[in-house]
Amino acid sequence: MSNLPEMFGSNVFNDRVMQEKLPKETYKALKRTIQQGMPLDLGVANVVANAMKDWAVERGCTHYTHWFQPMTGITAGKHDSFINPVGDDRVIMEFSGKELIKGEPDASSFPNGGIRATFEARGYTTWDPTSPAFIMDDSLYIPTAFCSYTGEVLDKKTPLLRSMERINTEAVKILHLLGKTNVNRVLTTVGSEQEYFLIDKAMYDRREDLMLTGRTLFGAKAIKGQELDDHYFGTIKTRVSAYMKDLDNELWKLGICSKTKHNEVAPAQHELAPIFNTSNIATDHNELTMELMKKVAEKHGLVCLLHEKPFKGVNGSGKHNNWSMSTDTGENLLEPGKNPENNLQFLLFLAAIVKAVHEYQDLLRITVATAGNDHRLGAHEAPPAIISMYLGDDLGQLVQAIIDGTEYVSKGKTKMLTGVDVLADFKKDTSDRNRTSPFAFTGNKFEFRSLGSSLNIACPNYMLNTMVAEELSQFYETLKNANHLDEAVRALIKKVFTEHQNIIFNGDNYAEEWIKEAERRGLYNLKSMPDAHAHFTDAKNVELFVKNKIFTEQEFKARCEIELEIYAKQLNIEALTMIDMAKRNILPAVSSYMKELTDLALAKKALSPLIPTMMEETAIVSLSEKLVAFSQKITALEAAVAAAPQHSDDNLTAARYYHDGVLSVMEELRAIGDSMESETAAKYWPYPTYTEMLFSV
Repeated sequence: MSNLPEMFGSNVFNDRVMQEKLPKETYKALKRTIQQGMPLDLGVANVVANAMKDWAVERGCTHYTHWFQPMTGITAGKHDSFINPVGDDRVIMEFSGKELIKGEPDASSFPNGGIRATFEARGYTTWDPTSPAFIMDDSLYIPTAFCSYTGEVLDKKTPLLRSMERINTEAVKILHLLGKTNVNRVLTTVGSEQEYFLIDKAMYDRREDLMLTGRTLFGAKAIKGQELDDHYFGTIKTRVSAYMKDLDNELWKLGICSKTKHNEVAPAQHELAPIFNTSNIATDHNELTMELMKKVAEKHGLVCLLHEKPFKGVNGSGKHNNWSMSTDTGENLLEPGKNPENNLQFLLFLAAIVKAVHEYQDLLRITVATAGNDHRLGAHEAPPAIISMYLGDDLGQLVQAIIDGTEYVSKGKTKMLTGVDVLADFKKDTSDRNRTSPFAFTGNKFEFRSLGSSLNIACPNYMLNTMVAEELSQFYETLKNANHLDEAVRALIKKVFTEHQNIIFNGDNYAEEWIKEAERRGLYNLKSMPDAHAHFTDAKNVELFVKNKIFTEQEFKARCEIELEIYAKQLNIEALTMIDMAKRNILPAVSSYMKELTDLALAKKALSPLIPTMMEETAIVSLSEKLVAFSQKITALEAAVAAAPQHSDDNLTAARYYHDGVLSVMEELRAIGDSMESETAAKYWPYPTYTEMLFSV
């Protein structure tokens, strides 16, 4: 596309537009706020607001919205028009600095973990100038943070911004100590690979489970799945290709650097990957990407599924979170360099991350623990529930040499000989990738692979930022008064690697032996969301976030309550949906098919007792037995759901009950239903099959 450079970011109030639209002094003041965190006065905000409004109106906007990320898992915003009446039935388009800076959504109607009562409704959104405003659907979208009337954090952006400031402060202190006094700021950067499914909308509209829960609650395995490995990186189908092209165009208009697109492993599954950005903007961009994936799909008669496991028996969808740290001088702090054994700066930051992941492994597991991800983690397309780190052969050997006090000799990059004259030989990397590791070093960044596809990436990233900031703070206190800094740094690195080496594992995370080995090492194996969230408010975790001023104790504990409550509600909705599908559609469908078989058998016998009816009778007996068992399981599931209020003393108890007492019955009901699907004539089965949904686009 020849005009792509001109189109890119055309719907964003970005730096180029600000330089063009703002007076020079206003622009400088705004840049100081964005880059240095300096306060922005109302006078500057008024000028910025007016320029934003003029720019948006020129592009056809009539409304603006404070766009924020509450604890619902999706974004939110109310849309107000720019019009203001001036008498004589006339209006003018107006937008003030006050309206730019502050909005007032209802704080009690969003998840708040008990912080706000229903009668205490007022909440505030406040402009985040570090993330540029943009245009979508004829509205000016203003990225904001969200808090209650009394100041409690009610969103996912505020803790991310706070954590970015914390890791910046502590990383800069370490760098100055190491002699890098020209560094003024350290930013965490993220690139989030996004997996998703596409199915035909007509089929989606016939699936009550997909519409209400995002996943199929019934569905027999397709005859063909992913066993031939023929979908991964394969030729993109025409309809999907057209969708991807439109999606890229919409993303590029919003300044989102969509870089890579391809087919994923499962049929009907695909992936999009952007170029990395700062954690804050990357989070906003990923939320926008998910929203646009769904909107663009509608235009193509498709539906984009972002659930972690929409189809049983094939790979689910994840979101790989590529995390790193960079200075304002352009240096990647996780770049080992040619001689990592002599790169004390790299090794010190690596040690901080190793220590953080080991000490707060439960938090990393917690931040990816959801009802959807429970179906994905541990299967052979996603890392297991046990958190560990992969460093690769070369870096792993270096760490071991430091622990053992032995000399490290790098293998270096060897030449890969293709054996074909026309193909260029090339140097291969020092380590292979480990696709089974939850937290893997991949050259100059860490890839956190446990995230579910629907997750807001703010959560794992503020966890990572805060954990590492805490370790860097401790490192600084240890090193700041050292007489011989290099010796002190080397001693600290060795001490940390020695004490926290149990978190490092370079083998097969799927192996049964690893589960036993991890237990021996004292690593958590938190298999379900309730198992993980039982550790959410452990004293060390509360202290981490309170000490670093990311949350108050009340805010932190409220987040735990919110997540547990959402989990129980999601499983309750799934159970009720399953009951409805089973009673109103599957039972009648199978009964009707059995009647046809019975009528056919009777008709044969009426014609002649010699005509065999064994086929019909065998099918009737099999389905009859399963139908009775199916009906009994429906009753059992209804009873399990009805008993849930008896287990609602607290949100953790309720979540555990839904996992142990409801989900297990749902699986039993599904097994019978899926078996009946395989024995029921297609014309009677009330729902599109896996084969139809996965292979029809």
